[in-house]
Amino acid sequence: MSSKTKIVVLHMKELVYTAIFAVLGILLILLLIFMFLPDDKTNGQTEETMRYVAGVYTSSIQLNDNAIDVEVAVDANHINSISLINLDETTAAMYPLMQPALDNLTQQIYEKQSLDDISYGEDTQYTSTVLLNAIRSALEKAAYVPED
Repeated sequence: MSSKTKIVVLHMKELVYTAIFAVLGILLILLLIFMFLPDDKTNGQTEETMRYVAGVYTSSIQLNDNAIDVEVAVDANHINSISLINLDETTAAMYPLMQPALDNLTQQIYEKQSLDDISYGEDTQYTSTVLLNAIRSALEKAAYVPED
């Protein structure tokens, strides 16, 4: 029986080049995978960051024969101011709780930047409800609707 011994000679230089190219190939594949995967986090953030279209929006309240406007100023993310427009002295005298109720509501809205969980006293319950509905109506006009 005769067996011939085969000797394989590997050059160290060729092994190093092969290892480097294999590592670079794997890195290239990983880079391509991460580049082209959809990133859901960025889509969710863009929708949440812009809540309103910046501007001044109004909503009317009809009290007997007088129309009072509630003016809401917003920027892209915040409610900046809420005020009553066209509130003359006669209407203010007939409805004395209007301005104090609005002051109480605006303070809470500025802190929370939302109309959720707003509290008001029993003495201003109906006035506050009317004002909150007007503010909600103005904010609905200001709401940002993303384009599809």
